[in-house]
Amino acid sequence: MAWVVSWWVKTTPFISQKSIEVLHGSPLCPFVERLVALLRDQGYGRCTVNVHVRLLARFQRWLIQRGYSDLSTLNEELIASFLQFLRGPDRKRGQKALLRRLLDLLRQEGVTPPTTISPPTPVQLLINEYQSFLRKEIGLADSTIYSYLGHAHRFLVDRFGTGPVDLRQLTLAEVIAFVQRTARKYGQFFTKKTTCVIRSLLRFLRYRGTLKDDWAASVPAVAYWRLTGLPKPLPLGAVQKILDGIDQTNAVGRRDYAILILLADLGLRAGEVARLQLEDIDWDNAHLTVRARKGSGCARMPLPRDAGQAIAQYLRDGRPICNCRNVFVRILPPHSQLSVTEVSKRARVAIKRAGVQSARTGAHIFRHSLASEMLRQGASLDEIGHVLRHKDVETTALYAKVDLNALRRLAVPLPGGAR
Repeated sequence: MAWVVSWWVKTTPFISQKSIEVLHGSPLCPFVERLVALLRDQGYGRCTVNVHVRLLARFQRWLIQRGYSDLSTLNEELIASFLQFLRGPDRKRGQKALLRRLLDLLRQEGVTPPTTISPPTPVQLLINEYQSFLRKEIGLADSTIYSYLGHAHRFLVDRFGTGPVDLRQLTLAEVIAFVQRTARKYGQFFTKKTTCVIRSLLRFLRYRGTLKDDWAASVPAVAYWRLTGLPKPLPLGAVQKILDGIDQTNAVGRRDYAILILLADLGLRAGEVARLQLEDIDWDNAHLTVRARKGSGCARMPLPRDAGQAIAQYLRDGRPICNCRNVFVRILPPHSQLSVTEVSKRARVAIKRAGVQSARTGAHIFRHSLASEMLRQGASLDEIGHVLRHKDVETTALYAKVDLNALRRLAVPLPGGAR
């Protein structure tokens, strides 16, 4: 084992001599170098890596003191026990993730047996068949399938639990009763989605030959009218106030400013911002490729000067060096892409920091604000729909409700005059 330590000293100056010595003679020694390389690729600094190495040494001592000298015994339960042992001031953020990375590495090398997977329940087996049907026969996108499976699983577990799934015992009255319970417990939109999935599941069961009758048409409908509400944009002048309130003297501020200006100037959705790749920016022609959430569709949009400058400043002075190809990534390690939820969170934080009062917050409010401002400037609904990339003209027609000048021309005078 000494030759491994000597080799580290010569080839891995990123790890301090003290951190190397604490693992001398440890069975973990041959695997820590690979783990350190992984941490470096994810953007962790030298100080953090050395702290992690010393944690691994402490974990090794803890295992030996309890008689677990063989790494083949390592599993999730032992990691949880060690973390419980470290409770209090010794418990720090990121320790669980580090030990899970170590466990994954040991399993990849065959040192530790793979995790034991409990056999799927009868409900899960049926869900797996339904998933294959949605993907291969219906051709739904993975995000839609994921949403469908959650509703279908909830329905089947409610009826059959963890026991056998005997669909011959399923009755239409039970299906209707489940929809009624869902309507009482959840909101209108959630219930409508549930009924849509149950109809799909019943069609699958009939396609499968399990059900002889077509029950899908008998599932109760949920009263839900599209486009009945009003868009609620930010107050006039609030968008610029929010942008001005972002501190661009640090990396987080430069990233958030670039995100917000894409939301405000181009009306991008949170998911479109999160999926934006470095290759999607055509700097020579000042264009941006926006990737659709479903399928392989994309749209080519002009990149405004202000947005281009904001992105360029973030890429030059804010974005950490990492292997991730997404434009917007976490500033702190690990430098992974920002999720859709995180993009919306950055918008909410900026709105709150600027002191703007709004009925709604999040990324989508900027999309509504852009459409309302275009309408105020005299843009037609067709032009707004083109900028927002609406596939359905009825979606853009929602903004006609806030075109007060056009609505005034349609107003009928009250008999006898207004009072």
